[in-house]
Amino acid sequence: MKTAVVTGAGSGVGQAVALALAARGWRVALVGRREEKLRETIDRAGASAPILLACPCDVADSDAVNAMAERVRREFGAIDVLVNAAGTNAPNRALAVLSSENYHAMINTNLNGAYYCVQAFLPQMRARQSGTIVNVVSDAGKVASPKAGPAYVASKFGLAGLTQSINAEERGHGVRACAVFPGDIDTPLLEKRPTPPDAEARRRMLQPSDVAACVLHCIEQPPHVIIEELLVRPR
Repeated sequence: MKTAVVTGAGSGVGQAVALALAARGWRVALVGRREEKLRETIDRAGASAPILLACPCDVADSDAVNAMAERVRREFGAIDVLVNAAGTNAPNRALAVLSSENYHAMINTNLNGAYYCVQAFLPQMRARQSGTIVNVVSDAGKVASPKAGPAYVASKFGLAGLTQSINAEERGHGVRACAVFPGDIDTPLLEKRPTPPDAEARRRMLQPSDVAACVLHCIEQPPHVIIEELLVRPR
């Protein structure tokens, strides 16, 4: 049975990825800050729930990530896939109003959190000469947008660079990294916009399941294939 770790698994894209993997028979460690949200994901899994493990963890805390990784190793052994889907933003995101606290919170979760998770699980992938890391970035990691704000943009450009670095250094060790760059997605993160979009605008956006399908497409390629970047936007 294959095993994955998915961050941000309590809602949105992370939840959709975790449920899609579980439906395919994968064991999945669900990582997120709030245990009750992870339990909601498990409840939604139905018959697949027994192969899901709730691992409450703030990925912005490197010690917490290391403790989480050790728990996953004890429960599941080595993992095949890491999906970094955790992300945050803030309503006051423009340069004129962005606080230092909010800037660091976004960098710590969106970029540092992914880095901590990579460093926690990469050694076992390297030792096994096999592993896939998928980083859910954003099209704001391609082109800066006032809608996203500079801290979010900086974190996502950094995440794209981290993905490239993994491939540059680790492809010879059997490890591949894929960056998925979605456009607007109808997730709870939209509530953190200065003016949240209405129902009609959300209807036209990507759904979490759309992005999850892209993540699984990267994961399910033959081992010799790397989809290094996948850009997906609503029509």
